[in-house]
Amino acid sequence: MRTATSRRQFMTLLGTSVAAVSCGTATGNPSGKQTKKLRYQGWAGQVTVPELAEDLGYLGEVKLDWVGNTISGPQDIQSAATGQIDFGGAFNGAVVKLAANGAPITSVISYYGSDQHAYNGFFVLADSPIRSARDLIGKKVGMNTLGAHSEAMLDVYLKRHGLSKTEIGKVQPLVVPPVNTEQSLRQRQIQVGVLRDILRDKAVAHGGIRPLFTDVQLLGAFSAGTYVMTDRFLRQNPDTAKAFVTGVARAIEWARVTPREEVIARMTRIVRKRDRKEDAAPLKYWKSFGVAETGGRITDKQLQLWIDWLEERGDIKRGKVTASDLYTNQYNDYRPASPSSPASPSNPTTTRS
Repeated sequence: MRTATSRRQFMTLLGTSVAAVSCGTATGNPSGKQTKKLRYQGWAGQVTVPELAEDLGYLGEVKLDWVGNTISGPQDIQSAATGQIDFGGAFNGAVVKLAANGAPITSVISYYGSDQHAYNGFFVLADSPIRSARDLIGKKVGMNTLGAHSEAMLDVYLKRHGLSKTEIGKVQPLVVPPVNTEQSLRQRQIQVGVLRDILRDKAVAHGGIRPLFTDVQLLGAFSAGTYVMTDRFLRQNPDTAKAFVTGVARAIEWARVTPREEVIARMTRIVRKRDRKEDAAPLKYWKSFGVAETGGRITDKQLQLWIDWLEERGDIKRGKVTASDLYTNQYNDYRPASPSSPASPSNPTTTRS
C-alpha cells in the first residue's frame, strides 16, 4: 500500500509545475501548423471519454497518443501544464488550485461527474464499528490521490457533521491505487476505502462491505472534473482543440443514450484492441460517466463551489481566482439532435439499470 503525499508536498508539486510552464516547457508549435496528435495519460482497465470518442470516429483527423497511465487527476493536469501531455483531467478543485498558483491552463469540457450510477462511495467493512463521521477520527481512508475529489468529499462530510479542524486533522487520508483499494480494505490495512463506478460495483458484488456515505448524498448529481489545456496550446491549435472537445462531447452523449450493454461491448473491444495487458472483465459494471450538463458544457457553479471550499481551507487567497476566468465553452460545438428524434440526447430513451 502506497503512503500518502502531504498537502505541503502537493503544493510543492504545483509550484514546480508553474515554474516549468513559466520557463517555456509547455507545448509549442513554432511552425504555425496545428498538431493533429494529442498526447495523453490513460487509466488502467478503463476507457476514458476521449478514447471512446476516437473509437467512435468523433475526433476526425485528430489522433490520441497514449504515453502511459496515471491514477491521479492532479498529476495529470500538472503534466498538461508543463507540456508533457496535451490535455489532462482532474477534479475541479484541483484545477482551481493549479490555476490559482499561476498555471496558464483553461478547462474546456467536463468529463466525469456523480449521479445515481456514477459516484464515489466511502466504504467500510460490513462488521466495521464505523457508523458516523466522528468514528473516523484516527482512522485511515484510502483514496486514489490527495488534493482532489475524494479528499474534498471527505472534508465536506466531516465538516457537515460538526468535526472541528483539529478533529478533521486526525482523520488520515492515504493514497492507495484504485485497483488495490478493495483488497486493502478487506485486509484491514485501511478502515475506509473510496470506490467509484466499475471498481465500486465489483467490490459490492463480492459482498461484505457497506457505504458510510457517498458524494451524491452530499451534493446531489454534479459534474465533478474537467479536461484542461494550456492557454498556449489553445492559441496555437484552436481547430484541433475544437475537434477534440466537440468529439468528447459527442461521446458523452452517445454513452448517455446508447443501451448500456452496447457501451460496455464497445469499451471492452477498445481495451482488448489496445493490448495493454489489462483486465477488461470489470467493464461489465460500467453504468455512466456521470456528466450532468449536456455535452459536458461547463458552468460557473461547477468551479465556484470549490473556489469557496479552497478559500475557506486557506489553500488559496480569497479573490485570487474568478470562476468564469477558469474555463471556456468556445471549443464545444456539440448541439443536441432535434427533440423530435426519439433517441436524441435531449430526449433519451435509454434507462440505466
